[in-house]
Amino acid sequence: MTQVIEHIDVDVPVNVAYNQWTQFESFPHFLSFVESVTQLDDTHTHWKVKIAGAEREFDAVITEQHPDERVAWNSTGGEENHAGVVTFHKLSDTTSRVTVQLDWEAEGFLEKVGAVFGVDDKAIKGDLKNFKKFIETRPAPTGEWRGDVSN
Repeated sequence: MTQVIEHIDVDVPVNVAYNQWTQFESFPHFLSFVESVTQLDDTHTHWKVKIAGAEREFDAVITEQHPDERVAWNSTGGEENHAGVVTFHKLSDTTSRVTVQLDWEAEGFLEKVGAVFGVDDKAIKGDLKNFKKFIETRPAPTGEWRGDVSN
């Protein structure tokens, strides 16, 4: 299993960062590998991604979600077997830290080579920088979902 943990500090209050992250359909604006995300209901999403040049689709379920604290998920279908959590930490009234942990099974030769050489870490770092730019240049999040999901 491959694991990546990365974080970034963003110059927005923690609730603003969290609210934007709950807008899964906006992910293609800042996650380079995401083609589209369709929100099926409060806890289920359908993803189309492009990884190492290969297009893939999968479903994911939100397993835990607590406003301004965390969003955790597991994939539930397709070729991708992964899980992750994003946590949100208040650093000040106007600054927060967003931490992403992803765990997945590298499939295929290119993905395994990419994992060995840290390509995944670099991609996630880059995508977190994209999120920072996206959220800091907006007057407000594109939406919010403040529901609570527990295991």
